[in-house]
Amino acid sequence: MIQEVKISNIQMVEIPAGAIMMRDDRIKSSWTVQIFPFLLSKHLVTQELFYRITNTNPSTFKGTNLPVETVSWRDAVLFCNTLSTNLKLKPCYSFDLKTDDLIFDYSANGYRLPTEAEWEYACRAGSTGIRYGKIEDIAWYKTNSNNTTQPIGLKTPNAWGLYDMLGNVWEWCSDIYDESVYGSYRIIRGGGWCDEERSCMVTNRRRSHPKSFKIDDLGFRIARNL
Repeated sequence: MIQEVKISNIQMVEIPAGAIMMRDDRIKSSWTVQIFPFLLSKHLVTQELFYRITNTNPSTFKGTNLPVETVSWRDAVLFCNTLSTNLKLKPCYSFDLKTDDLIFDYSANGYRLPTEAEWEYACRAGSTGIRYGKIEDIAWYKTNSNNTTQPIGLKTPNAWGLYDMLGNVWEWCSDIYDESVYGSYRIIRGGGWCDEERSCMVTNRRRSHPKSFKIDDLGFRIARNL
């Protein structure tokens, strides 16, 4: 049974253990990932929450209950660290003083971005199709978004109670995409408000630079270890 946990006004859903088959069509490769139980935020991080933690709001489309966007991967993980520190949890990210890169400590109990495998596993919520429901019911995308982000939680959630997993804004994940080809580029998943239907599928994978890439259809949600 899926449990919902409310921590400091952040609604988290307890995601059960399992396994997922991942695929990269670019290199025609598949692999299986074991998923340990973890917490994932029921909603995308809103501008209200982001401002409350960072005292900034970089978003292009302003609104307290709209998802925060125009944030880099680095912005997202620094938000996670600040939130963790405020709640007296161990931050999941630390700086390498020589390279200024962020090091990920998976064992920490603070807030973090989900891994790509965790994200897809949670998005599917036991479903096996290209989406967990009819796209009009579950996602804001090019056809119905009115060319802007939309308030969180208005569409139908998936079977585990997670909203906006597809559409509205793309979501940063913690993983590097392919270091040998793209260096430090990080993975983004889920599709956004300006995307065609074909981009809002559970398997779509994109990537971009963790420090410099910020765009008005890219935000994030947060995770925690159990």
